[in-house]
Amino acid sequence: MAVHKLILDDFFEEAPYTLIAIYCAVEDYRLAYLLNSYLKIRLNRKPSDLDYNNGKSNFSIFEWVDPKYLSTWNLVHNVCKSEVYQKANQQSLFDSEEKITKTFYLIPEYKQVNYFLKIDSEFDDDQGKLIIDTILKIPQISTAYHIDGNQLKSKNNLIFS
Repeated sequence: MAVHKLILDDFFEEAPYTLIAIYCAVEDYRLAYLLNSYLKIRLNRKPSDLDYNNGKSNFSIFEWVDPKYLSTWNLVHNVCKSEVYQKANQQSLFDSEEKITKTFYLIPEYKQVNYFLKIDSEFDDDQGKLIIDTILKIPQISTAYHIDGNQLKSKNNLIFS
């Protein structure tokens, strides 16, 4: 009996996107405002944050759907700090809990990156360089550069919808 094998690689191609890492120390709403001003876009805070690790980590996200090019822009915070209560290791008569701050990362491979700007459209090199050059003109931003999304181990965390 013949064995038939289905190859589904052609059906499940990844949607092209551009990923830009941004280093800056400003708050997320301030960065969204600055990007809106310089790039002439309209990022708005989504009603709910990205929730990973069953509510232990929430990452703020801003989104704008570009009607002209039919692309979606997302600005997402890479760092989430949350306070967790943990029982103290002391042997005492009374139970005591101590507050510990844990840090979670959306993309753990890039722990130094503060924000990611994901554009659900692949730009050619000139357009991508123009966007990064415009971002670098913002005085509050230390640096920004393009990241190849295919090289990321945790690229599934970049699926926002």
